[in-house]
Amino acid sequence: MASEEKDGTTRPAERPLLVLDDVYAGYGRAAMVLRGLSVKVPPRTVVCLVGPNGAGKSTVLKVASGLLRPREGRVVVDGSDVTGQGPQQMLRSGLAHVLQGHSVFREMTVEENVLLGAYTLRDRARIAERVAFVQELFPIVGERWKQLAGLLSGGQQKQVEFARSLMIDPKVVLLDEPSMGLDPKTTATVFQQITRMRDAGTAVLLVEQNARRALETADLGCVLDLGRVHISGPAAELLADQRLSELYLGGRPRSTA
Repeated sequence: MASEEKDGTTRPAERPLLVLDDVYAGYGRAAMVLRGLSVKVPPRTVVCLVGPNGAGKSTVLKVASGLLRPREGRVVVDGSDVTGQGPQQMLRSGLAHVLQGHSVFREMTVEENVLLGAYTLRDRARIAERVAFVQELFPIVGERWKQLAGLLSGGQQKQVEFARSLMIDPKVVLLDEPSMGLDPKTTATVFQQITRMRDAGTAVLLVEQNARRALETADLGCVLDLGRVHISGPAAELLADQRLSELYLGGRPRSTA
């Protein structure tokens, strides 16, 4: 299957970097949270998962990163079946998970926080190359390199987390509620940085409670309900769907006039 570019030309469809195929997953003996969920993340794409509380959005990321083993179904990274592998193996496979809330170590410097993301790397030249990359992508990281991370604002700390996740040059970054606890201006900056990550070549699987803002940033959207994908497609089309907007996005779609 081919996909159409903005100029009207077509190119061969690329193999997804991450596939969750017919996944069932839950916690302990409780009822299944995910019930036959399937999601694909193509290269250089932001895919966002939106839906009501309890739909299973964060559980999807936990399955993808190895924090939760699926009971059925497959997890495939760049064509390789990695189902059931733990977080460290998933990291080596090319998946980086930025958890919900703030995860910087406040009493450590920005430099020390970022370099924690390179703990699996042994080549000093490669580490230096990645440091230069993240400092260019997130200028505030380079500017505050020697400062304590705890002195940074919430939005600046989130950029440190993004930089740390990119140190291993992951295939896909998994972002769980990156705007949580942030004011509107800072939230806008965070979503701009997500776009920059995508533009720099990293695919993103995004879970975000601010569904409208997430879809405005994403290329593709998946609406989850009752543990499976209820509807999916280009994010712009989901935003323009009036019924979908009323059910899941908190109101009528914005006018494009």
